Amino acid sequence: MRPFPVAVLCCLAFFGCKSKESAPPPAASAQSTGAASAAASADNAGVLVKTIPAPPDVAAAPADAQKTPSGLASKVVTPGTGADHPRKQDGVKVHYTGWTKDGQMFDSSVARGEPASFGLDHVIPGWTEGLQLMVTGEKRRLWIPAALAYGANPRPGAPAGDLTFDVELLEVMKGPDLPAVPEDVAAAPKTAKKTKSGLAYKVLKPGTGKTPKATDVVVVNYSGWTTDGRMFDSSVMRNRPLTTRLDQVIKGWTEGVQLMKVGEKTRFWIPGDLAYGDKPTRPGAPAGMLVFDVELVEIKAAPSVPAMPGVPAMPGARTVPGAPAPGHS
Repeated sequence: MRPFPVAVLCCLAFFGCKSKESAPPPAASAQSTGAASAAASADNAGVLVKTIPAPPDVAAAPADAQKTPSGLASKVVTPGTGADHPRKQDGVKVHYTGWTKDGQMFDSSVARGEPASFGLDHVIPGWTEGLQLMVTGEKRRLWIPAALAYGANPRPGAPAGDLTFDVELLEVMKGPDLPAVPEDVAAAPKTAKKTKSGLAYKVLKPGTGKTPKATDVVVVNYSGWTTDGRMFDSSVMRNRPLTTRLDQVIKGWTEGVQLMKVGEKTRFWIPGDLAYGDKPTRPGAPAGMLVFDVELVEIKAAPSVPAMPGVPAMPGARTVPGAPAPGHS
């Protein structure tokens, strides 16, 4: 999703997620996290750097911490004044500090003096789950197991193992409502049309414009689900249509979108061999039969200058870290 600005490279909780545009937030003091005794020094660039002392229970969650089935533990440090909890599709503005279990601080928006803003589905799973427990104004301590963070052997620069965060929820920025899961997501109905390739489709809203060719660039809005009703990607949720050349996407999209007219909205049931396969080799790609609702917004002429060999067409945004854009092969 893309509707919410985020400070670039400011939070290690963003590793494995897509960065967003930088937005200079207002300055904040160390006291906003209760770190009145924070030590301060200046780096070579003259930027104030603070070390926030670790809490006494940094190594393990206390007995009175709340625990979820996923393994996440949390405890309210300061109650909030808000009533609504952020949803997965919402954006949030937070102050936070993160430590490893031995008390080493590895990142802090408080130390930088500016809060961070991001879409809640663009952070590590422990944050996505933990922030949804909070209300505006609340400060909560999160004990996040490695499986919900960066793992025991993360990519370079990311902290390993179990992590502890103090997070203060400053603001919730409402995102769009989730598209409804199709009632026929499990299988194509008898009324759906089928092609020789195995692609099934049903027109939801007729169009009146032209039909694209495989070499055209199309602008589409879409949402995609697995057959158990799990939405894995949606340009609707990002509030930004996808622009891509039609012959540089998965086979089911290349074939299916050519059947559409501008203005049309169609539901496609795409078998695994026309999508990413039953056992995808690309990390994060959904497996097996996929269901897409696609609206053809516009057709553009193919670029006069061919793309460089090996460079794919505009991939669009990704809602799952490492996942290919929907329709991308």
